[in-house]
Amino acid sequence: MPADPTDAAVRPDAVVAALRDAILRRELAPAGAVTEAYVATTYAVARPTARIAIDRLVADGLLTREPHHAARVRRLGRDDIDDLFTTRAAIEAAAVELLAATSTSPSEARDANRALADLPADESYAARDIAFHRALVRGTTSTRLPRLHDLLMGEIELGIAQVEAHGLRSVAEVTADHQLILDAIGAGDVESAGRLARAHVLASRDRLVAHYDATHER
Repeated sequence: MPADPTDAAVRPDAVVAALRDAILRRELAPAGAVTEAYVATTYAVARPTARIAIDRLVADGLLTREPHHAARVRRLGRDDIDDLFTTRAAIEAAAVELLAATSTSPSEARDANRALADLPADESYAARDIAFHRALVRGTTSTRLPRLHDLLMGEIELGIAQVEAHGLRSVAEVTADHQLILDAIGAGDVESAGRLARAHVLASRDRLVAHYDATHER
């Protein structure tokens, strides 16, 4: 029986999604090795499919790999956290200011925040938080801001997952911050929208850096 021509695309996509979820839920520990053999065995796929999935996650920034070594789950150090969240704040504040300039509040961002507010207490909020921020940036008329944001997205996902895993921000606090940003956008208040977006991201940076300092020797 001939192979389904869609298998080559579908199988790596499914493995990438499963691996991404395992990394963000910290089922795969930071700095832990992710080998082709492990992926092939765990997800019942051929080694070439496992290799494709690993390569995609390396490109996305969720895995890192040195020549002749297995890929490993990226570990965000103190400087990584500071640089990542500071850069992210600049990109997202710029996007929000563009939206506020025309009072354009993307429906995808509003939907993501409603889904976040309705989330059961025992369920992870990271995916919906990520969806909200991605929707804001993609909702602008800029073609370059989304590309810049996407380059960081894997590491952004890791950062948000760490904030959640360490209990540094509650769903209620995150949702309230999002709503303030949406309200400022809707009101056309460019200055407030940018300030609120920047403060929201930097608050997570500061708490994650403080947690890092409390748990690592300087």
